[in-house]
Amino acid sequence: MKSTQEVTNNTSKKAGNVPEEIDGHNLQEAYESGRITEEELEMIKSGLDPIPRPLGPIIPFPFFYTSSGLYEWSFKYPTFPLPQPLPPFPPLPEPGPLQPGGFSEEGEPMAEAAVPIYPFFQREELRLDIDGRYPLMKVSGTIYTGISLRIHWIANLTKVGANTYSGDIFYKDGNTTWLPHTNVRVQVTKSFFAAQRKVTITFIGRGTANRTRTYLWKSAYYHPVDFEYDVVEGTSAVTQINTGDHPNRPASLSIENLSIETVFRRAGFQVTTSPQGGVPITGAGANATWSDMEMHDAMQIYWSHFANMPQWKMWVLFASLHDTGSNLGGIMFDSIGLNHRQGTALFNDSFIKNAPAGDANPDAWVKRMKFWTACHEMGHAFNLAHSWQKSLGTPWIPLANETEARSFMNYPYFVTGGETAFFADFEFRFSDNELIFMRHAPERFVQMGNADWFDHHGFEQANVLQSSPFQLEVRLQRRTLEYFEFMEPVVAELKLTNRSNQPLIVDEKILEATDEMTVIIQKRGGTAKQWHPFAQYCYHSDKKVLTPGESVYASLNIASGIHGWNIAEPGMYTVQVAMHRDDEDIVSNQLQVRIAPPRSYEEEFVAQDFFSEDVGRVLAFQGTHYLDKANDTLREVADQFANRRVAHHALLALGNPLTRDYKLLNVKGDPNAIAQEPDKMFKTLKAKPDEARQELNKALLDDPGEAADTLGHIEYRQVVEQYSAFLADKGDSDEAASTMQKAEKTLAKRGVLESVLNDMESQRKQYATKKSGKK
Repeated sequence: MKSTQEVTNNTSKKAGNVPEEIDGHNLQEAYESGRITEEELEMIKSGLDPIPRPLGPIIPFPFFYTSSGLYEWSFKYPTFPLPQPLPPFPPLPEPGPLQPGGFSEEGEPMAEAAVPIYPFFQREELRLDIDGRYPLMKVSGTIYTGISLRIHWIANLTKVGANTYSGDIFYKDGNTTWLPHTNVRVQVTKSFFAAQRKVTITFIGRGTANRTRTYLWKSAYYHPVDFEYDVVEGTSAVTQINTGDHPNRPASLSIENLSIETVFRRAGFQVTTSPQGGVPITGAGANATWSDMEMHDAMQIYWSHFANMPQWKMWVLFASLHDTGSNLGGIMFDSIGLNHRQGTALFNDSFIKNAPAGDANPDAWVKRMKFWTACHEMGHAFNLAHSWQKSLGTPWIPLANETEARSFMNYPYFVTGGETAFFADFEFRFSDNELIFMRHAPERFVQMGNADWFDHHGFEQANVLQSSPFQLEVRLQRRTLEYFEFMEPVVAELKLTNRSNQPLIVDEKILEATDEMTVIIQKRGGTAKQWHPFAQYCYHSDKKVLTPGESVYASLNIASGIHGWNIAEPGMYTVQVAMHRDDEDIVSNQLQVRIAPPRSYEEEFVAQDFFSEDVGRVLAFQGTHYLDKANDTLREVADQFANRRVAHHALLALGNPLTRDYKLLNVKGDPNAIAQEPDKMFKTLKAKPDEARQELNKALLDDPGEAADTLGHIEYRQVVEQYSAFLADKGDSDEAASTMQKAEKTLAKRGVLESVLNDMESQRKQYATKKSGKK
C-alpha cells in the first residue's frame, strides 16, 4: 500500500462534480483570464482534477488559481471601544537621519534624506505578474501618499525559492526620494480562498532601512476597462472570430472563438461592455462616408459614457468608409475636449475587405483582417505605438523597435514575407514590451483620456544615416510676405526627395503618416514643444517608386494641435521635422517662422477667442456644424478682418461644410420620440450651394495669389479641386472649369511643377467637355 505522501497522476482521479465557476468566474472566463490553461479547462470539463494531490480523500475541485493580479494595502486607523473617547490624532513623525544613498562619480558615499511616508494618508496597489496568461516576471506598485503625491515603481523578478522571488527595481516615477530602495524580495502566500491570498514585499538596498508591506488580493486583472461598440446602419461589427477558420495560422494556435474582450482580458484587463448601439443614417443624404468633422461631432455626442475626464472606457465605431477613401482602414481620435485616446473608428469597406487574389478562404481572411484592425486601433487608445515606433515619443523606459513583431500593433504587410508570413506566426496577442506598458506603466500613461497620444513610449537619439538616400525639407510657400500676420495660421510644406542615383520604393502617403514623424516647434527664448495633430490615421501601404531626383510633397498645418496653439504669440519660431523610416531617422532643415505683432487692440481682443482649442480643430478639419462658438468666432474674424490673411482660413472653414449634406446627431430632439423613431436620431443639414459659393469664392478666388500664399500650394490646390468638383456636381461645369483655370494660372506664376499644372489642366478640360456634351 502506497504512502499517503505519494502523489497521484492527475489524469487518473475524478474531481467529483464539475464546477461551474472559479473565484466568481465561469470556466471560460477563468481560461480567458489565464487562471487555467486550455489543457486544465478540458480536464475539468471531463470531471478530472488537474492538481496533483497526496493519496487519500479527493478534495472537491476547484483547488487551483494563479497568483498574478492586483493586490492592495491601505492604512487602517485603530478603533477603540466606546464610550472611551478616541485618542488625539497622532503627530507626524520627524524625518529620519541622513542615510547612505549610493556613491558619487568619485566613488564617495552620498547621503540621502530618509523622507517619511505618513501611513494614515496612504494606500498602495501592487500588480504581480508571475503566472497565468503571458507571464512577464514583473511586479509593480503605486504608493498614494497624502492628497496628490505618488510613487510608481516596477521591478524584474527571478524565482529564488518556493513562492519566493527577488529582483531589481528598474523604473521609478514620481517623488522617487520617498522610495530610495533598489531591490525587492517577494513572498507569495497562496490560498484557495481569495481573502487569504497575499503578497509580502520587502524593499531593500541603497543603505536604507528595509521596508516591508503585506498586500491583500483584490482582482485577477490589473485594470478595469469598458468597451462600447456602436455600428453605423448598413455596417456590421466584427468583434469575434474563430481562430481556425483560416488555414494560414500557427500550428500551435488554439482553435477557439476569440472575442475582442478576450484579447484584452488576456492582456490583463477586466473587460466589460456597454450595450451595443446602432447609428442610423436614414435621411442623411446620399453621402454615406464620414468626414473628420462628422466623426468628431458624432463621437463627442453619441458615446453614452463620454466625459471630459480620464476614465477606463473606450468608444468603438464600426462604419463603412472615411471621406479619404478605401486606403484608410481605421482612425484613433486623439482629442475629445482636453482628454485624448477615448475612441476609435473602423471602416469596413476600406482595403481590409479585399482578400489577396487566390486566398484559400477569402471570407475568413476578411473577417480576420477586420478583427485585427479593431484590436489595432483599440491598442492605440491604450497609448500603444506601432511596433516600429517604440523609439519615438516621450520616455518612460527605453524601448527598441519591433519591426518583425507578430503583434496587433504591427502592420502585417510590414514584416519580412508580408501578410502570409505575419499570420503564419500570429497568435492574436500583443508583444511582451506592449504588455509591460499596458500592465505596469503608470496608470496615467495608459488610461483613456489621460496622457496624450504617443506620450511616454520611449525616445532615443535620432538614428541619422550619414549617407541617407533621402533629403527631407520643411518649407514655406511665401511670395509676398516674409512673415505671418498675427492670427494667420502657419501652414508649412514637407518635401521628401530621392537624392540617390537609384529608384527607391516608398509608401505613397509617407508624408501624411504623421504618427511616423516628430515635429518640434520652439519659440526663441522658450522651450521646445512637440506638435501633435488632432487625428492619427492608419493608411494602407500603397507603394510608389521614387526615381532619382523625384520628390513627394505634403501640407502640414502646424499652427495648432491637441496641445493647443503651438505658434500664436508674436516672435521667431524654429520648426524641425524628423521622419522615421525603417532603421533610420530622416531629419529636416530648421525652418524659421516669424509672427508679426497685432496691429490693433481689436485684434488682441478677438485673439482671446480665436486661439482656442475648438477654433484650432475647426480650422484643421476645415469646418464643423457642431462647434457653434468656434464658428461664431470665425465669422467675426472673417467680417472684422476681411483684408487680413486669416480671413481666407476662416471663410474656408465656414464655407466648406455648406457644400454637402451634413449628418448631425439630433441631441436636442425628444429622447422618447427618437427611441420610437430611430430615423430621427440624425438630422440632415442640407447643403447650401449659394452660401458656399459666396464664402469659398472670397476664400479662394477673389485674391488667389494671397490665398495660395497663406494656404500653401498643396492645400490651395486641394481645396480648389474640391470646390470645383462641388460646382460640377451641382451642374455648374462652366464655373468649375473657370475655377480650375484661375487656380492653374495662379500656381503657374508661382513656379509649380509642370506635372501638377498638367493634371489641373486635364481636370479643367473634363469639366468643359462635360458641359459641351462632347465625348
